[in-house]
Amino acid sequence: MKLLQQMNKVEEKVVTYRCHSLVLLRCGKETRLWIKTKLIAPAKQVTKSKTEFDMFADDADLPQGQQANDTLRDNWDDAEGYYRVRIGEVLDGRYRVFGYTGAGVFGNVVRCTDQNRNDIVAIKIIRNNEIMRKTGLRELEVLRKLNEADREDRFHCLQLYRTFNHHNHLCLCFENLSMNLRELLKKYGNNIGLHMKAVRSYAHQLLMALRLLKKCGLVHADIKPDNILVNESKLSLKLCDFGSAGHVRDQEIAPYLVSRFYRAPEIMLGIQHDYGIDLWSIAVTLFEVYTGKIMFPGKSNNHMLKLFTEVKGKYPNKLVRRAQFRDQHFDANCNLLYHEIDKVTQRDKVTVLSNIRISRNLELELIGEQDLDRDGISQVQSFRSLLEQMLVLEPTKRITCGEAIKHPFFSMK
Repeated sequence: MKLLQQMNKVEEKVVTYRCHSLVLLRCGKETRLWIKTKLIAPAKQVTKSKTEFDMFADDADLPQGQQANDTLRDNWDDAEGYYRVRIGEVLDGRYRVFGYTGAGVFGNVVRCTDQNRNDIVAIKIIRNNEIMRKTGLRELEVLRKLNEADREDRFHCLQLYRTFNHHNHLCLCFENLSMNLRELLKKYGNNIGLHMKAVRSYAHQLLMALRLLKKCGLVHADIKPDNILVNESKLSLKLCDFGSAGHVRDQEIAPYLVSRFYRAPEIMLGIQHDYGIDLWSIAVTLFEVYTGKIMFPGKSNNHMLKLFTEVKGKYPNKLVRRAQFRDQHFDANCNLLYHEIDKVTQRDKVTVLSNIRISRNLELELIGEQDLDRDGISQVQSFRSLLEQMLVLEPTKRITCGEAIKHPFFSMK
C-alpha cells in the first residue's frame, strides 16, 4: 500500500481530445461505426508518463533504456528492471512477440502470437525486482479470484489466461483487446465525446464489472479511461489493470489513491472508503466519455475539492468532521480553505469559501453544442440524474452499484 501511495503521488497531465463523434450501432450481424464528417485539426500527440501508461496502446514508444544498444544486448533487463523485449522473440516456448505496447510502473506489455492456439494475446512482463514481483503476484491473486467467479466471462473484467516466468520475470498472459477508452476518445471524440447509445452500453458494462468486484469483496481503486479496454468492434469493453486492487476490508486511508481526476472526495478527505470510490470514478469517466472533457481537472487534492463544490455545493458538516485531513482543507467552522498562488505576489494564498453555491449546470454541459430533439433532451436529463446520484459527496448516501443498474437511464431506447 505504501508503494501505491508513493506512485499515486505523481500528478497526471490534463489530456485534451480532438477527434470525431462516434455512434455505435448493431445492424443485424454487422457492426458499423458511424462517424460525423466534421473536418478538424489532427490530434496532438501527448507524451505519456509511466503513471499514464496505456496498457494496450498501438503508438507507445519504447521506454528509456529499451532502445536498441549493441553494448547491452547480452543483458536481459535495463537499469530499472524492465525486460528488454525483442521482436520475434518467443516467450515460454509459445508466444512470439510481434509488437511492443509500452511500459507502466509495474512492467511492460507486448503483443504476441500464441503459436499453440494461433491466437493473439497480450503479455504483461512484471519488472524484475522484489517489490514489483509482490505487486504482480497480488494482481494475479485478484485476477484469479475475479475470473473464477466469472467463468462464463459475462461481467466485463479482463480475462487472464495463464502465467509463467521468463528470465526471472513474472509474466501475465491476457486476452488481447483493441484500444482503451482514452485512445477511443482521441480517435473519435473532438471535445464532444461519444453517442449516448455507446455511453449507455459502456455504463452498463462497467457497472456489471463493479457488481463482480463487489461480489468478490474487491475494490479496483484505479478506474479511468486508460484502464478500460474495448474490443475490435468497439461494442464490448473490459475493466483492466488490477495492480491497485485489494479487498475492501484491507483498504487504508491514503490521500493519493486512485488517479487524481477520478479520485473520490472521501479519499482526499481521509475517510475510510469502500466500493463507492469505484462508483465515483465510473461516473466521472462516463461524463468524459460523453462530453470528451475531463469533469474535474484539478491540479491538487485541494483544487479537486473546490471543483467538486461547483457541481455539488457545500460539504456536509458531518462529513467534514469525520475527515482525518480536515485541518488541511477546512477551518473550524467546516468552511473549505482554498489554497492557490496569488497572481500578483506569487505567494501562497488561502481563501475561506464560506458562501459556496453551485456554479456549474451539469445538464447544459452534457448537451454542449448539440441540437437535440425532445427525446435527446430526455435522455440527457436521465443521464444527468444517474451521474448526480453516483456523485454524492457523502459516500454513505451515494447510490449503490445495484441501484445504479436499475436506474431508468438503462431502460431508455
